[in-house]
Amino acid sequence: MRVVIAEDNVLLSTGLELMLNRAGFDVAAIAVDAAGFLTAVEEHQPDVTIVDVRLPPSFRDEGIRAALQARREHPGLPVLVLSQYVERQYAAELLSSAAGGVGYLLKDRVSRVDEFVDALRRVAAGGTAMDTEVIAQLFAHRADPIAALTPREREVLALMAQGHDNNTIAQRLVITDNAVHKHVGNIFAKLGLAVTDSGHRRVLAVLAFLNG
Repeated sequence: MRVVIAEDNVLLSTGLELMLNRAGFDVAAIAVDAAGFLTAVEEHQPDVTIVDVRLPPSFRDEGIRAALQARREHPGLPVLVLSQYVERQYAAELLSSAAGGVGYLLKDRVSRVDEFVDALRRVAAGGTAMDTEVIAQLFAHRADPIAALTPREREVLALMAQGHDNNTIAQRLVITDNAVHKHVGNIFAKLGLAVTDSGHRRVLAVLAFLNG
C-alpha cells in the first residue's frame, strides 16, 4: 500500500516512515510543502496520504488546503490529516466530502502505534478516523442541534464519527445492537437527516450537517 506524506518536521516524518515500513506500507514520498505533496500525489498515485495542516512557507493551512486540492484532482483520494491543530473550516469541508476515506488525528493524542496504523488502514479502505477532540470542536460551532441530543446519543454520535459500526459501538458502550440502532435513528431524526445504515456515509452526513 503506497503512502505519500506531507510533513516538514524531519524527525516526525522519519519516524512515520520507519513505523509504516515496519507495518507493511510503502512510503513512496515525503513532501515538506504543499507543492511537493501535490507533485508526489500526481507522480505516485498513492493508496493513502498523511498530511499536516501547517506547512511552509507560512505555516498556516497550506497542508489541509493541498489535501482538498488533491482530492479535487484525484476524486476518492484517501487523506488522513495528522496535526497539532484543528483547522475547523477546512476540516469540515474535507470531512464532509462524500468521496473516499478521510481522517483527522491530533499528533499529541496518538498514543499507540497499532491504533494509528489501524486508523490509516481504515482511511485507505474508504472509512473514517477522527479524534474525539476534532469532533468536539466541530460540534462547538453547531451547538444548538447537538444540544437536543441526550448524553447517550452524543456518545453514540462521537463513536459514529470515529468510523465505528453499530456492533463496535454496542460493545464499547456495553449496550445491545438494538439499542444502538434506536439511538442512531433518534440522532438522525433530531438532526433532520435521513436514516441510513451505511457506516461511512452516515458519518459524512453528520459532518456535512455540522458544516452547515
